[in-house]
Amino acid sequence: MRGTILLSHGADSSPDATKVSALAAVAEARGWRTHRLDYRKDDARGYAGSVAPRLARLRAAIGGCEAPPVLVGSSMGAFVSALASLEHPVAGLFLLAMPGAIPGSDNALDLRRDVPTLLIHGWRDELCPLAAIRAFAGHRRLPLLVLDDDHRLGASLPAIERQFALFLDTLA
Repeated sequence: MRGTILLSHGADSSPDATKVSALAAVAEARGWRTHRLDYRKDDARGYAGSVAPRLARLRAAIGGCEAPPVLVGSSMGAFVSALASLEHPVAGLFLLAMPGAIPGSDNALDLRRDVPTLLIHGWRDELCPLAAIRAFAGHRRLPLLVLDDDHRLGASLPAIERQFALFLDTLA
């Protein structure tokens, strides 16, 4: 086994969501252990109210790993993964459709500069405007792949799977 990947789904989604399931399959085929966290009970608290319990759940999962894990997240899952990486060593971050902020939350988005990171976003993201994440990535000089898709990135799943495979290969 190469290590552990913790996958965090978006709000109003589940651990069996399309992107999370597809990325878990890509990782497992390359010899990684995967764990898909379940935030559905946390999400019942609303967007701002779910940040703290989601973060606590992810911290506990990171604490159970033998070595720094790779964090993968979509939307709210990406936001919480980024926050967790500020507190715990992680081997990498693969973040999809990440919001620049969560309205009503006191948590400010940031990332450590020493963690391999790839951000993927849709040109037509109607929930998390591209301008915010483009400015965030530009300020930190982070790689940002922008695809012709909306927030769900459903039409871009094959491209995302290829990028994830390449990302994991750079960590191996």
